[in-house]
This record gives sequence, C-alpha cells and structure tokens, in this order.
Amino acid sequence: MDQMPKEDQCRTDVSSSQRYRGEIPDIVDRLVVSCDGRECFEHVSPEPIPSRESIIGLIEKAKKILFPGYFIHARIDRVNLGYYLGQEVTGFFEALAEQVTLSIRHDCLRYDQPCSKCLDRGYETAIRLLKEMPALRRALALDVIAAREGDPAAKSEDEIIFSYPALSGITIYRIAHQLYEQGVPLIPRIMTEYAHSQTGIDIHPGAHIGDRFFIDHGTGVVIGETAVIGDRVRIYQGVTLGALSLPKGTIQDLRTRKRHPTIEDDVVIYAGASILGGETVIGARSVIGGNVWITESVPPDTRVFSKRPELIFKGKRSGNRMKN
Repeated sequence: MDQMPKEDQCRTDVSSSQRYRGEIPDIVDRLVVSCDGRECFEHVSPEPIPSRESIIGLIEKAKKILFPGYFIHARIDRVNLGYYLGQEVTGFFEALAEQVTLSIRHDCLRYDQPCSKCLDRGYETAIRLLKEMPALRRALALDVIAAREGDPAAKSEDEIIFSYPALSGITIYRIAHQLYEQGVPLIPRIMTEYAHSQTGIDIHPGAHIGDRFFIDHGTGVVIGETAVIGDRVRIYQGVTLGALSLPKGTIQDLRTRKRHPTIEDDVVIYAGASILGGETVIGARSVIGGNVWITESVPPDTRVFSKRPELIFKGKRSGNRMKN
C-alpha cells in the first residue's frame, strides 16, 4: 500500500487539529454558563483567595523561628543570631499579615459581611502570633522532652526535631491553634490539613492540647475540633478522639457544641482506641488499651482493656488452639 507523501500528511494533521480546536470556544462558553449553577464551586472575584503554597511557606518560616538553626543550611552562632531572627521574623510578619488579610477579605466579600478592617486585622494577627512565639517555643520544648522521655528509641532531642512526624504535626497544630483562637478563617485548617497530608496525623486547630503532649508513631491519629487534652498525655498510632455519628438534620445545631471527648492529665491511650462523644471524659492517670471503643466516661485511675481474644494456630498436620 502506497504511503501518503509527507507534505500531504502534514496538511491533514493541521486540518484535523484546527477542526478539533474549533470546538474549544463553544466548550468554554458552556463552562462559563455552568459556573452560574449550583453544580459549580468557583472563586471568581476581584480579590485573590489565600494561597495554599504561601501558607505552607509560612509554616516553614515559623519552624525556622521556633527551632533556630535546625531547618536552614547556613551556620548560626551567637554573633549572627539576632540578625538571623530579625530577617526571619520580619519576613514572617509581612507574609502572614498578607495571607490573613486575604482570608478575612475573602469571607467579607464571599458572605457579604460588614467591613472589619481586614488590613489592620492582618497586621494585628501577625504581631499577636509573633508575641506568642516565646510561649510556643516553650510549649514545643516540653513536647520534645515528652517524646525523649516517652520513647526509648529516641536517641536525642535533635533526632526528634529533625525526623519525628509527631513533632511536626504538633508544631503545625500549635501554630494553627493560635490563629484559630484569633478567629482567622481558612488558614488554620489549611495548615493542619497540610500536616495531615505530610504526617498522617489529623489534629483540628480548634482542639485544646496541654503541655508535654506525645504521639508515638502517629499515623492515623485523629483529634477533633472540640477535644480537650490535659498535660502529659501520651497516645499511640490509630487513636481517634472523635464525635458520635448523628442524623444529618442535627449537624448545623451541633457546630457550636462540644462533640469530642475530654482527656485529663497523665492519660495513656494505646493504638487503635476510639474515644467518642462530647460528654465522654477519660479521668486522670487512666490507661486505655488498644482497639477499644469508648462512648462513656471513665473514672480517674482506671485501666480499660478489651477481653483477650482466642488465637488459633494451625500447623500442617494438626490444629492447636491457644488463648492469648
């Protein structure tokens, strides 16, 4: 079979491309029209939405301030520490103020709210967070100490700061919580969901968590918005501090009510435990065993474990049953 000359083939390719490309304007028109309906979530506005990439950058900037020298390539010593912090703090302040302003302005225009002086609030929020940095640093230092004391595999504080996903998740939570408490929209949740995607640890920025908090391993941990956790609490992977499932019609009424449990001081919760409900309180110094399901309060100094399962071991010739 004779092949088409190259020049003719090229003309055919160009013609096909133009024929299909000619359909694009009509497709664009239909997409524009569809944005007027409920099936389209859009953000077509004269003001830009807060930038997820910039907010992730803020997290990295904050870590450089909270843990000087750990997350940069340059050398820091006592001679240049002030210069280094001055540069980092100034850059963080400007970037945070901008993103907070955008988040407040977004809500103002999106939901037709009265003017709340978003630019002033952006600068005020950024300064308030910076003023909290020494307290945040002390809280995180206690979290590092709790990890060092609670994990025999931890060789040093440096190892924990550099490599432990739990500390990364807690660090981002503590930053986001400060912004959440100031009423900043969008940004706190973007921060903690970024931590979730990076570490597997899902802590809502609205949760209240005390000092010396330690999550061992961490993957699969879920801590809900209204959870309250005391001091010196230790939890393991797969733990859920969640809400009870409720009918769809009641969701709106419960948004401002406590839906997640309270964990008092010095509690240990082992892997896979689920503790649910806003009225559920785990009393101080209690130990919650792995894979238990709790929807009622537990008194202080209580050990809660599920019944030991019956294990069956089957060999090639005969079956043996053993209780664990």
